[in-house]
Order: sequence, then structure tokens, then C-alpha cells
Amino acid sequence: MPAIPAASVANLRDLGGLPLGDGRSVRPGLVLRSAQLDRLDPDEAAVAALGVRTVVDLRTETERADRPDRLPPGARPVVADVLADHLAGSGLPPAARLKTLLTDPALAEEHLGGGRVRAAFARTYRTFVSGESARAAYRSLLTELGTPGAGPLLFHCTAGKDRTGWAATVVLTLLGADEETVRAEYLAVNPAVRVAFAPMIEGFTAQGGDPELALDLIGVVPEYLEAALDEVAVRHGSMETYVREGLGVPDEVTALIRERLTVTSA
Repeated sequence: MPAIPAASVANLRDLGGLPLGDGRSVRPGLVLRSAQLDRLDPDEAAVAALGVRTVVDLRTETERADRPDRLPPGARPVVADVLADHLAGSGLPPAARLKTLLTDPALAEEHLGGGRVRAAFARTYRTFVSGESARAAYRSLLTELGTPGAGPLLFHCTAGKDRTGWAATVVLTLLGADEETVRAEYLAVNPAVRVAFAPMIEGFTAQGGDPELALDLIGVVPEYLEAALDEVAVRHGSMETYVREGLGVPDEVTALIRERLTVTSA
């Protein structure tokens, strides 16, 4: 789906309207994704119109402390820290440090050059599936989505591309989206993040930095998603089993998610 044109929230998107096959699609207005909400203007028309009731924050404690969310009026915050038990040993800097790396090409090359950035992201994506804190975080998100009578929910991380991208993949796959739809939605954030980081990318390359390294840092590529999907296949065999056994989400909650978030065309 096209990005929602909000000036105070980057990468804001509604999963509603995405096709699910058999004449079905994702119900609009109930499940949204974005980057962090530290600059959110609740009075901005595009934001106010969403009526968000729950905000699931997938960021680390440090990220939350550095850039606290500004919540829409009446919205309930839910902390679901995906990387709580992983970040220190991952070899991958938190999204909040991307700006530091993009101002220092030598540091970026030292830590993540020579293809190491893609390998580090792939390892982290596998942790989205198998890490203890990640499983608890994505279980919390699905539990919120499967709550009867819940209103619109927005989930986000810092840049709104990796932890958030995997969350969207899980939700869409559960609802029955095909591989092409899931992949297209995952990659659709790239234009927004490239615009957001454009001045830094230009400065990085002007200082002699590798533009491909910069794009791998601030964007997403298919192999990141493929690493997580492979982890699901190896450990659980299917997304359904991953959600049921890996995340511990009961079948009745999954059924409620499908009922709430699916609409059939007339």
C-alpha cells in the first residue's frame, strides 16, 4: 500500500487493502506500521484520522529512552523489545546508531564493510524468529491484534524497516498473503527510508564512503527477509507452526486475527 503522507511520522503505512487471494484483502484502518513516533504531531490531519488505540513499540530500552514516543491521545503503549537479549552480541549496531556510522565512512567500513553488513543483518533476522525476547515481543503483538473489539493498532521500531518489516511479514502470511505480496510490502519501505536518510547518504559518499554499504545499512534487501523465512522453515516448517509453537500464540487467537483483519470484496 502507498505510504500515508504524514509529515510527523516516517514510513507510516496501512496494511489494509493488500490482497489475500480468494477475493479477500486486509481490512483497512486496523493494522499500521511506521518508524519511531518521537516527532508525532497528534493534531496532524493524517495522524488524527487514523484513530490509533494501541501502539506496540518494538525498540530496545536505550532507543526508547533516547527518543520517547509521542502517543496519539488515548492510545495505549505496549513495550515489545525484540532485541533485548541479542543486540550486544549481534555484531550489528542498533538502528539508533545508523546516523553515527553514516557520518564516519572509516568506522562503517571497519565494522561492516566487505559484505559483513548483509551477513550481520541476516543473523539478526534469524534472531527475530528464534530469540527469546523476539518471540515474546511478536507474541505480544499478535495477542494485541487478536483481542476482540480492539481498535486500530500501530507497530513500529526505529526506522520502521527490520523489526517492523518482520512483524508485517508474520501478520500478512498468517492472513494468507502470497509470497509476492509479502515481499513487495517488505521492500516498499525503501523509497521512504532513502528519502529520510538522503542527506546522510550524500555526505557519506562525499567523504569516500561506499554507497552500497550505505544503502545496505539504511534499507532492506530480499536476502534479509529470506534469512528469517529460512529460520522459520528450518525450525518450524511453516509460519502457522512458528506462530503456534514458536511464539506460543493459541489457534483461537490466530483465528480472531484473521476474522478481525480480513474483509471479502462484494
